[in-house]
Amino acid sequence: RPLTLPYYRDAAMARWVERMVSEHGIERALVYSSAMAQYLTGPGFGTMRRFIDFVDVDSDKWRQYAEKKRWPMNRVYRREAARLLEYERAVAERFDAGFFVSREEAELFLQLTGGGLQRVTFYRNGVDIDYFSDRRDYPDPFTGQGPALVFTGAMDYWPNEDAVTWFASDIFPRIRERWPAIEFHIVGGRPTERVRALSAIAGVKVAGRVPDVRPYLAHARAVVVPIRVARGIQNKVLEAMAMAKPVVVTAMGLEGIGARDGTEVLVADDAEAFSDRLDRVLSGAVEAMGARAREKVVREFSWEQTLPAVDGWIR
Repeated sequence: RPLTLPYYRDAAMARWVERMVSEHGIERALVYSSAMAQYLTGPGFGTMRRFIDFVDVDSDKWRQYAEKKRWPMNRVYRREAARLLEYERAVAERFDAGFFVSREEAELFLQLTGGGLQRVTFYRNGVDIDYFSDRRDYPDPFTGQGPALVFTGAMDYWPNEDAVTWFASDIFPRIRERWPAIEFHIVGGRPTERVRALSAIAGVKVAGRVPDVRPYLAHARAVVVPIRVARGIQNKVLEAMAMAKPVVVTAMGLEGIGARDGTEVLVADDAEAFSDRLDRVLSGAVEAMGARAREKVVREFSWEQTLPAVDGWIR
């Protein structure tokens, strides 16, 4: 049994789900993420049409955690990866359809489970292109005199913590040698102690939770996504692209998006490459990149483009 399931188990919620299904004669249900499928897997739900949005292959994230951690936690994470994959396969077999946020994610799941699952498909994750738009005026949240680099995300999520720690410690000092006034702003709620400690590095600012990330994106010179553990599609990349910002991202952070390196984004997987790509942005060498990035998101990742497929499956 995966450890994930009891972590997300709530007896009151289970009773509420059972009561709602019984009282209202619910015929279809859409579950978000594998951990929540446990609320609709009992014997009383067999006649209901059940759909699950896996989003991404959660079990593979645990495998990646195991590769990054030391004993004994690497052993715990490796066990969780195996147990959760078994559970994800069982859910996919029992539900009427399972969705992932990209073709790559669905194909990975089929590969890991040995194939044979006929009702696994994908849709493209999306972004609100009217909300995340460069065609609005936003107040400038920065008080520094130099350019700003921005990272956005929940800062109690370990892959995000790892990303900003790597960037602030190994990449940002290289950039600051050439651009002494530059600042790196970490924007996102619930920063861990490790993240807050990064503010001791010259030029690093930990904003924490903010009411609106768009001003930070709009006034950033570039958005950085140095993710080293990831699955699915990174919404932070889509949002930055929709805001017509230059994005410097790892290949892993770009999975499922298919943006062209050097045309719509800049890809870098080590500290030297990251600092080199950012130097190009700061020097003004990629001025048209943001506009091309937004064009791609509008064309391929607006909700108007992506949601009709999901609606068709559920109906």
